[in-house]
Amino acid sequence: MNSIIRAENISKTFDGKYWVLKDISLDIQKGDFVSILGASGSGKSTLLSILGGMDIPTEGKVYIEKEEITGLKEDRLAKLRRTKIGFVFQFFNLAPYLTVEENILLPIILSGKKIKDVKARLEYLLEYLGIEKYRSQMPSKISGGEQQRVAIARGLIFEPNIIFLDEPTGNLDSASSKSIMELLAKINKELETTIVQVTHSMENAKYGNKIIKIFDGKIIQE
Repeated sequence: MNSIIRAENISKTFDGKYWVLKDISLDIQKGDFVSILGASGSGKSTLLSILGGMDIPTEGKVYIEKEEITGLKEDRLAKLRRTKIGFVFQFFNLAPYLTVEENILLPIILSGKKIKDVKARLEYLLEYLGIEKYRSQMPSKISGGEQQRVAIARGLIFEPNIIFLDEPTGNLDSASSKSIMELLAKINKELETTIVQVTHSMENAKYGNKIIKIFDGKIIQE
């Protein structure tokens, strides 16, 4: 099997008594669009953070492309996030005093790479995501749906193999939500990017080719 992410017996507690995650194991294949579905408090966002290397499990191991990430030092994890993993969050997390173009390029700037080396990629993403005309605008001047497209472009600028999404349409109206989910499905198919999203919406979950239901920190259906 061509696993790009593998979790083995993941458990997480914050106080030694209440277990947020309980013995979760899963395999995600290259090119999958996986939806982790669950209600608020089910543990899905904690699971996403652990799979993406932003949190450490109390027990268990996580592998990305066969490399165990649970024991990595922060500098190696940071490099992993800059080269292989993109993140998109519910609240966009755009820098308010940077333009759309500057927000997209922010990971490149922070990594010390030269902007000229990703110019072609930037132009491609601006056009592909339909936000080219907003490149000089501030985030406050564009809609929520357009801001999420900017956040997606920022997550894709360094051509990651995996994108992790935490409730990517949680702050959007139904029309914008549908547009973003269709865009993510298109990215998954056309750019062959592995996508892992957490959501409470069955409608959004159905855009994935695999749905994992989580309840009280346990996988109850896959």
